[in-house]
Amino acid sequence: MDSAFIKFLGSAGARVVVAKQLRSSAGVYIAAQGQNLILDPGPGTLVRCAKSRPPIDVTQLDALILTHAHLDHSNDVNILIDAMTAGGLKRRGTLFAPQECLEGDKAVVLSYLKSYLEKIIVLTPEQNYQIGELKFSTSLRHRHPVETYGIKFDFDGRPVAFLVDTGYFPGLLESYKDSWILIINVVRAYPHKSGEVMHLCLDEVRQILAAIRPRKAILTHFGMTMLKAKPWQVAQELTKELGIEVIAASDGLKLDIGGEG
Repeated sequence: MDSAFIKFLGSAGARVVVAKQLRSSAGVYIAAQGQNLILDPGPGTLVRCAKSRPPIDVTQLDALILTHAHLDHSNDVNILIDAMTAGGLKRRGTLFAPQECLEGDKAVVLSYLKSYLEKIIVLTPEQNYQIGELKFSTSLRHRHPVETYGIKFDFDGRPVAFLVDTGYFPGLLESYKDSWILIINVVRAYPHKSGEVMHLCLDEVRQILAAIRPRKAILTHFGMTMLKAKPWQVAQELTKELGIEVIAASDGLKLDIGGEG
């Protein structure tokens, strides 16, 4: 396999961490099988790409993927569409997104930019998609206030999954069971007292990892309670407890896929 990698431009989750930029809220850059794409371009993605070392040339992106319409996952989608299409002068690139991101009162993609793209593909649950030679599929629909899907990439038979924002439910275990690497959003260190917040907490993440047992897990999308819990220490404790390599994402973390054994 060619040199595939994932770069976490940001690792922030939840409104306070994003608003204060205690961690970057930029998206995830993925380079694999000749394709360059960004998953969930939250606030600051354009700037982070320019400041990345080496810089990420957003004019050469092949695709953008939105898992859902919330701003910490979609804020920079419009400027990236404009950049990758030279302001509409070059009709190119593909946007993958749930219908809610594109139409209706929750839409986040500006109408005039849609014609700039070569393709817009609507994501639906448990379906297969392709960008060039890079294949991916969606999970079942997550339990979140807006239409949300996780993304499962196929890196030459190695499933690398992004389990994004959701409340816990048993169906997650089946949907992500074959993950070779599982990247999981863990916003909270403990459940919200209201019981109504649809984000995973640490105990739920522990349960998911114990059941799925991926070769490697990456924790990301941290809210305030997780930052206070020191994610790097949490990852070390989970590694020891579960016998799985668990890493806490940091802003700029690069995960090489091609070199994994």
